[in-house]
Amino acid sequence: MRSILLNAYDDGDFDKRLDVALDLARSFDSHLSIVSAMPFEAAGAVDPYGAAFAALIPVWREEAESFQEQVEKDLANEDVPWDWESRPGPPASALLRRSALADLIVLGSREPRTGGKAPSFTAGELAVSASCPVLVLPDECERMDPDRPALVAWDGSAEASHALRAAVPLLQHVKSVFLATIRSDKPSKNEYDLPPVSGADYLARHGISSEMVEIEADEKGVAHSLLNAASARNVGLIVMGAYGRTRLTEWIFGGVTRAMLSEVRVPLLLKH
Repeated sequence: MRSILLNAYDDGDFDKRLDVALDLARSFDSHLSIVSAMPFEAAGAVDPYGAAFAALIPVWREEAESFQEQVEKDLANEDVPWDWESRPGPPASALLRRSALADLIVLGSREPRTGGKAPSFTAGELAVSASCPVLVLPDECERMDPDRPALVAWDGSAEASHALRAAVPLLQHVKSVFLATIRSDKPSKNEYDLPPVSGADYLARHGISSEMVEIEADEKGVAHSLLNAASARNVGLIVMGAYGRTRLTEWIFGGVTRAMLSEVRVPLLLKH
């Protein structure tokens, strides 16, 4: 994990996300790339004639430059190699462009285009389309605690397998790993789905021991069951496959993925 992307979004918690990204960069001897996107598309949606758009551009540019200046001042005292890139347009597009040669994208749980609401459509879009995994950090998250275990949501699917593989570098740094499956009486509909022991065997080949646990599904859904299981085990990281797809500017993602992004309590690693 030698190349980390961080979304630059000044929502009050960016300094905490920056600290997490810097800690990860130090742990993995990584280069940190900070990507800032100016939300040009926001004005176009409410101002088809472009008057407000033209008026807001100087304001956005001034705010972005001030934000960049402050962050670069903070980074001047850090021992991590970094670069800054500013691009117009949606954050997802800017980060997606860089993801082909990145090992991890780090961003917050709130959507940077709609006043900080959750779930983050940017996180979901990147999770199902980026070439690398996406680490979504909850508000107030200042660090990833290696002394807390990780919970991997495992259903044997290709998405879960991709997420498990992508998480290996992080799982090698945590105290312990729970490989969690949701109990179901229904047989798998996909003949290619793998049994729980396959995930455990894969982790073992990377020197990672795991405990397989079976979680009871409840009436509130899979995401609720996973979050409760994670809370009961005091985990510091949740890993799961992202289900969904992108189509033009419309984002469609699975119910579990959406529910998890709506309530990010601990760092959440997603990969399609």
